Amino acid sequence: MPVEMPSATPGAKVVADKPLRADARRNRDRLVEVAAAAFAEQGIDTSLEEIARRAGVGIGTLYRHFPTREHLVEVVYRREVEAVCAAAGELARQHPADMALEQWMQRFVDYIATKRGLSTSLRILITTNSTLFSDTSGRVSLALRGLVDAAVADGSIRGDVDSSDVLHALWGIYSAPDTKDWRDRSRRLVGLLMDGLRFGAKKSARDGG
Repeated sequence: MPVEMPSATPGAKVVADKPLRADARRNRDRLVEVAAAAFAEQGIDTSLEEIARRAGVGIGTLYRHFPTREHLVEVVYRREVEAVCAAAGELARQHPADMALEQWMQRFVDYIATKRGLSTSLRILITTNSTLFSDTSGRVSLALRGLVDAAVADGSIRGDVDSSDVLHALWGIYSAPDTKDWRDRSRRLVGLLMDGLRFGAKKSARDGG
C-alpha cells in the first residue's frame, strides 16, 4: 500500500517567494491546475512545454514559477492532498453520511489517478529534503476516518467498519493495471465497496429508517 514517507537530503523543495502579483498568481494557479490534469492523464512523462501550452503561457513563465519538474510535482501533489481532504468536510456538510462517504471515495479515485501519474517524481522526492511527505502523512486517512465514523454513528453503514480497512481497499485501486478503462473500472469498484459497507447497516440515512 503506498504511503506518504518522510524524506531527507537536499533537493527539490518549494521555496516561499515574495507575494506574487495578481496576474502572476493566476498564471501559477493555472499551471498547477493544468499540470494536475496532465499528469493524471498522461503520467510523469508529460512535457513541461505541453503543460505551458495548455495553460496559455510561455515555457519561460513555467520555469520562473517551477525551476524543475520536481518543484512542479511537489506543488501539484500538495494541491491534490489539500483538495481531497477539504472535500471530506464539504461533502459531510452537504450530504447524508453514507452519501458523503461514497462521493468522497469517488473523488479519491481522481486523487489516485494524479498520484499514479506523479509516481516517478514522487520517488525522487523521497530522497530529497522536501517536507512533502512528512507534511501530508496521515491527512488523507484522517479525512476518511471522519466520514466513516459519521456513517457508522448514524447507522447508514455497517457498525463493524474500520476506516483503515476501507483505505486499504481503496489503495488496492492504486496498484491495478494502468488500462484505458482504469478510471471507469475504479469508480465501479468504489460502488461495489459502498454496497458492501451498507449491507447489514441499521438504517439508510437517506430514508431516515
